[in-house]
Amino acid sequence: MGDAVGQMLASAVGIAISPMPLIAVILMLATPKGRSNGLAFTAGWVVALTALVTVVVLVGSGLDTGTAEPTWAWWLKLAFGTLFVLLGLKQWRGRPRAGRVQAPPKWMQAVDRFTPGKAAGLAAALVAANPKNLVLAVGGAVSIATSDASGGGKAVAAALMVLIGSLCTLLPLSVYLFGGDRSVRVLGEWKAWMATHNAAIMMVVLVVLGAKYIGDAIAGLTS
Repeated sequence: MGDAVGQMLASAVGIAISPMPLIAVILMLATPKGRSNGLAFTAGWVVALTALVTVVVLVGSGLDTGTAEPTWAWWLKLAFGTLFVLLGLKQWRGRPRAGRVQAPPKWMQAVDRFTPGKAAGLAAALVAANPKNLVLAVGGAVSIATSDASGGGKAVAAALMVLIGSLCTLLPLSVYLFGGDRSVRVLGEWKAWMATHNAAIMMVVLVVLGAKYIGDAIAGLTS
């Protein structure tokens, strides 16, 4: 199980520090329906991430050839690593230039009119339709599926991946529910910091993770 947890940890942390879901849930918590929409968004995120990770782990485990790491997994890691690096460079090149204000997505402008159903749907879309989160989730789940852990060990690793990857929604919700009067100020500071450093955060995460995947893949394919 330790191998499965270690392999997926970097991907799970990458998902957890993704700025978009954190900003989304903070915006929802600041609306008149903050509690219900925040709970729905968090539930939608956890359910969607759980479904995605579970499917990939089950399918990947079914393709296991009995070796510690099948050849297809190394090629897939090489492809993911290259994609991580390209996404990281794209993220950096697309960053707002000094003195320019980037227009927020249309859904951010309409968030105060969201229902719990729309909030949950947005969360699911940010898991499955956002390229960065999708590739991070699939990459981590593939690492679990191709590890030498038992079925139970893979299940525990998958659950831990979902838990860690959901901290971007669970932590803001917990601050809102239990933080009292300070919660508004704390969440506002988080949102401002993440919005300001969004490009730098994701660029570093994606490039570092891409380098790790590419290095592991080359080592595996040439050994």
